[in-house]
Amino acid sequence: MDERLREAIIRQVEREPFVRKFGLKLVDLGAGHSTVEMAFTDDMENMFGMAHGGAIFALIDAAFETASNSHGTVAVALNVTVNYLAAASRGDTLTAEAKEIARTRKTANYDIKVYDGRRQLIASCQALAYRKGIPLPFLGESAPAAS
Repeated sequence: MDERLREAIIRQVEREPFVRKFGLKLVDLGAGHSTVEMAFTDDMENMFGMAHGGAIFALIDAAFETASNSHGTVAVALNVTVNYLAAASRGDTLTAEAKEIARTRKTANYDIKVYDGRRQLIASCQALAYRKGIPLPFLGESAPAAS
């Protein structure tokens, strides 16, 4: 992955209000893959004291967003299917790992897994992105070539 592209995506993610609201942290980014972390805080609990599915989905979506846009062109979600497999513990750091499993000119498929701090699988996701074929708008004129 071109380092200028990588740095531009990292900067853009850091500016994203939703990312800041949930305390999401992009910890690894490469062509077709991404790792994002989130601390499970009290304000993310559902009525049973477990991590709200929406909070876990936010983590998944951030990993999907960064992995699918890592080729330098705009990619948006077409479909996301999540299976919630286990409950996370309060105070735990959750990690979403997105990996590209297939990519064409117009679509790309991703396998996304969410783990707790003990590497217990919390959620599993299959996601499909539509690749619009246009450069990421925040790259500017000195952007690396998109693929």
